[in-house]
Amino acid sequence: MTEDTERPARGLARIKELTLRLIHSKHAYWGLGLASFLESIIIPIPLEAVLIPLMQARRNHIFLLSTIALLGCLAGATVGYLVGYFVFDAIGQQLVAMVSTPEQFEQVRMRMEQDGFWFILSVGVIPIPFQIAMLAAGATSYSFFLFMLASALSRALRYYGLGLLVFIAGNQAQAIFERHKVKATIVLTAVVLVIWGSSILGG
Repeated sequence: MTEDTERPARGLARIKELTLRLIHSKHAYWGLGLASFLESIIIPIPLEAVLIPLMQARRNHIFLLSTIALLGCLAGATVGYLVGYFVFDAIGQQLVAMVSTPEQFEQVRMRMEQDGFWFILSVGVIPIPFQIAMLAAGATSYSFFLFMLASALSRALRYYGLGLLVFIAGNQAQAIFERHKVKATIVLTAVVLVIWGSSILGG
């Protein structure tokens, strides 16, 4: 095994270790909120790897756990928006380099200016780093209310959807999610795009 393949494996093992400790910790709820916050603004933590096992261990609190994950994400979204709004001109290029490429960011900025709400909503289910959308929303002075509304809708779909999966599938939820997450992403993306297209035709 090469160093390039060992690094992701070590990272996954570390996440699993931290998840096990979090599940049985009295600080589980605060830890989940912090993990969701950090995933939104800095660290590419696969939150599902933390959230699903935590839901499985605490099934009586599935709704609460989904809500905590959502609130942590929205707190991160607020920080990201404010950074883009107030200091993008000063340190924007360095921030973009951390999460994307200048070319991808410019494409995102253009989409924000043309279809901000629906673009933000779609970012919750398509493979574009959420940090880019936050920075672009702030940098373009997009409506903070609409930004938060779209962020809340897209991430609520993600977190409460996981809660529903755990409620229905129980201990099989993690395996089902890993097996079908690509298909689910495609379906959700298609649904958002259809609604988006319908709104454009109707508007």
